[in-house]
Amino acid sequence: MVKKIFLALVLTLPLIGCVTTTSPVATTKNYSVDSDTYQSTGKSQRIKTIVLHYTVSDNERSIKTLTTGNVSAHYLVLDSDDDKIYNLVPESERAWHAGDGGFSGRTILNDTSIGIEIVNAGVKPEYRDALKNGNMDYHPYDHYVAFDELQIKKVAELVQDIARRYDISPKNIIGHADIAPSRKIDPGAKFPWERLYKEYGIGAWYDEADKQEIMNRRTLVAPSVQEIKQAFRKYGYQINNSDEWDKPSRDVIYAFQLHFRPQQPTGNMDSETYAILQALNMKYANRDDFY
Repeated sequence: MVKKIFLALVLTLPLIGCVTTTSPVATTKNYSVDSDTYQSTGKSQRIKTIVLHYTVSDNERSIKTLTTGNVSAHYLVLDSDDDKIYNLVPESERAWHAGDGGFSGRTILNDTSIGIEIVNAGVKPEYRDALKNGNMDYHPYDHYVAFDELQIKKVAELVQDIARRYDISPKNIIGHADIAPSRKIDPGAKFPWERLYKEYGIGAWYDEADKQEIMNRRTLVAPSVQEIKQAFRKYGYQINNSDEWDKPSRDVIYAFQLHFRPQQPTGNMDSETYAILQALNMKYANRDDFY
């Protein structure tokens, strides 16, 4: 009997050893996080930009694309007559809406932006192939589809709220074309930037008096290509250093015109476009709003 008991003890010793040599996991918290005693002043909001898009699709396909594919946005505004704006990605998370591009020195805008998609067909179906025959490089104003009135009101209220909460600079409320001019043209020529500025205080817009004063100046020497390109950079646009208005440079002009002179988006540099650019720089460019 004694031998049996001894044998049983010997067989169980390895198991007992395995249990007793494992260190217990600490569950007691020995500190607290103090968020009140000290506070830094060197800080700013993470969200710096609001980027507006159109979906080039209808409601059903827009919902499917933005909820099941590899593209997303924080908000979706349908073209249906309802009282909803759909929040698809929490503002605290990163949506995949901006892609390659940049504005005001920032090149990874998904990290610091809120993306808003608006259901809109973009270019009218009968004009979608208009650039393929080589007769024109850019769509004129009439090729674009207008936005519904209810959509504009929803977007205005949404952007007002986001801009207020994150203290977003007016000039950092932009379109997809502004950050990726060689890839994108949304939200297009019929997105009412001027109206949103004047009626809702949203975004940037030039002062007409400044524009007219610049256009009326009689200068002996016209600005060079490089001087004009530097003015674009000063406002925030990414543009190359070539000494000519090549296609990538004209893409930037077109994106700028879609935003600030939508009735005549030609992609060509002219005195009015330059005056508008300079008037915007007089009003906004010296603000250090991307720190």
